[in-house]
Amino acid sequence: MMPVPTRADVVVIGGGVIGLSAAFHLAEAGASTVLLERGALGSGASRATADVVRAYFAGNPVSSALAVRSLAAYHAFPGLPMRQVGYLVLFTEPGQVAAFEADLPAQRAAGVDVELIDAARARRLNPLIGGDLPLLAAAWSPQAYISDTAAIVSGYASAAGRAGAVLFTDSPVTALNTATGRVKTPGGTITAGAIVCAAGAWSASIARSAGVNLPLTEPAVQELLTTDPVDGLPGIPVTLHAASGLLTRLRGDRLLIGMGYPGRDPAAWRATVADRLAATYPSLAGVRLHTAVTGARDSSPDRTAFIGHLPGPAAFLYATGFSGHGLCNAPAAGELIRDLYLGHNPGMDVTLLAATPERAAIPERAAIPERAAGPGTGRPPETNRAPSGPPERVGRS
Repeated sequence: MMPVPTRADVVVIGGGVIGLSAAFHLAEAGASTVLLERGALGSGASRATADVVRAYFAGNPVSSALAVRSLAAYHAFPGLPMRQVGYLVLFTEPGQVAAFEADLPAQRAAGVDVELIDAARARRLNPLIGGDLPLLAAAWSPQAYISDTAAIVSGYASAAGRAGAVLFTDSPVTALNTATGRVKTPGGTITAGAIVCAAGAWSASIARSAGVNLPLTEPAVQELLTTDPVDGLPGIPVTLHAASGLLTRLRGDRLLIGMGYPGRDPAAWRATVADRLAATYPSLAGVRLHTAVTGARDSSPDRTAFIGHLPGPAAFLYATGFSGHGLCNAPAAGELIRDLYLGHNPGMDVTLLAATPERAAIPERAAIPERAAGPGTGRPPETNRAPSGPPERVGRS
């Protein structure tokens, strides 16, 4: 194993899109930066994405604001594919329409291009929608693109390296001490002026070392499914069935599908997905489903990222709890971590993202357009509490 440097201005823990974005922006700003990843780059939540970047997050204008800012960065990303397909959210209950209308002013203020459309237009946008689906209306946002997560990971890794960051894979953090800034790894110990926790589903134990309560769920396995090849599939937008959380997008001659988490009974979950797929898109009834990709995912109680900064002998910064929004929020998250580290104006109210006791007390949201519901969606979250005691704790990156 390659030995790590003994000193750095900043150590970033986690080599997914969030950590890589942070490492790039810090190094670009002149900070000597070391990134530590417990496995391969992009091997956590960044592995289990649908390659979709979008602006609209229903009921969550803070995440939407981060996504709008990030979309601008992705459009400037050299050579990154960005195929515009749009995002369609199907409303089958009056309460969903009312929630959309109440949320619309905040979404527009965040820079999101989104509108309420009638059922007829929604069916024209996605001809697969069944005639018997009790569709009342839909949200339509053109700001959704099919991209390439692997290209984003490798692009940020290359850019971070060119800016001077040093990236270590297969380098788990075994302990850290925020009083001294010492970060221990199998390859040696680094003393840093600041530590950034961007470890995704493994962030809670890292944060506990700094006495920070990040009420993340235990790591949950996200699984995306794909259909067999289907002849004659029309071009469709990324489409979400709000009541169930069924998310579909076209991938070649197949559909890529997500809906919650497999939980303890993956077979029952897959059967639920198949039933919901057939009810929403009757022409696909009976099509076989296969695992496309899996990966561990983190989540916060209000499904908004935790991004913040604690000053100290070694400053502790965190960017985690993205709740499936990480790919859409990564460029903005890296910029915010850079600005918090440097003490610059981040251009938005970052107190909305801090891990405050008020946010820790928020119960998980009920079933709305951004959350899957029904059987097979996984176990409830378990809150991680900051323990008392010395700051040096064993962690996982």
